[in-house]
Amino acid sequence: MDLDQLHTFLEIVRLKSFSKAAQTCYRTQPAISAQIRQLEQELNASLFERLGTRIQLTPAGRIFCEYAEQILELRRRSQDAINELDRVPRGELVIAANEATCIYVLPQVFSEFKKLFPNVQLLVDRSYGGHVVEAVIDNLADFGFTQLPVQEKRLQVLPVFSDEIRLLIPAGHPLEGLEEVRPADVVPYPLLLPKGGSTRSRINQWLEPVEDNLQISMELDSTEMIKRFVLAGLGISFMAASHFEEGVKNGQFASVSLAPEPLIRRLGLIYRKDKALSKAGLGFIQVVTEQARRLAGKEPANNGDHAEALAGAE
Repeated sequence: MDLDQLHTFLEIVRLKSFSKAAQTCYRTQPAISAQIRQLEQELNASLFERLGTRIQLTPAGRIFCEYAEQILELRRRSQDAINELDRVPRGELVIAANEATCIYVLPQVFSEFKKLFPNVQLLVDRSYGGHVVEAVIDNLADFGFTQLPVQEKRLQVLPVFSDEIRLLIPAGHPLEGLEEVRPADVVPYPLLLPKGGSTRSRINQWLEPVEDNLQISMELDSTEMIKRFVLAGLGISFMAASHFEEGVKNGQFASVSLAPEPLIRRLGLIYRKDKALSKAGLGFIQVVTEQARRLAGKEPANNGDHAEALAGAE
């Protein structure tokens, strides 16, 4: 049984004639008669009674007529819904990101996106480090924000933000006057470090020459908690500059670049290469890239080619 057979059947019912239905269906009369025979064989029931030159529905035909109309009506409604979806996208997008990205990147991105796609629901899957990549690969999230590089051939990677990881200290700290710090400079002070993630791995590499002499006071899994504890004088830390920019402006924090080379972190938008992107999904990519371009155009460049922009730490 297919939709074309149902359409033919209902045309015969409407016109009360096989020959007239053949004309409206652009078929020969033997062709539509064959379609009806196939239906009757599949249903194991006669659908029409032939009374001389007239035809009428059998009791089985009247029952089947009601369902055939409902089936074709559902088909029309589903097609209309799909057409409407293309015009006014609906549904949801799941975004995997860590806490800092949720705080410093997604609010503005989501705000711009909702202006364009008010009927699309945005859901955040709060993840860390490699879990973001796994969520996208496993199709648990449509998009993810993660620190680059990402070595995964199944993913499309779109670099969108860059930022500098700097030493975070409270205003008035003895290290505030330095233009840059080396690992040995932080040995005398208690450290508040992120509990895990890509940024922690890079900080560990930078601290490796003095790792035996470090005073690691706490390991915390919250950017905001680290900032609060630094402000309370419990230690110093390392963080993407955009995460405490406001605190520097209002005089709460100071920051120093790491030596011998600035520690630049890049944030990327990732999604599966084989994923069929909806209109809303394509719109999300556009909003993210436009937001990145705006920020890059407003902020001074770092080392000539790295525009400082809001980004989420890992």
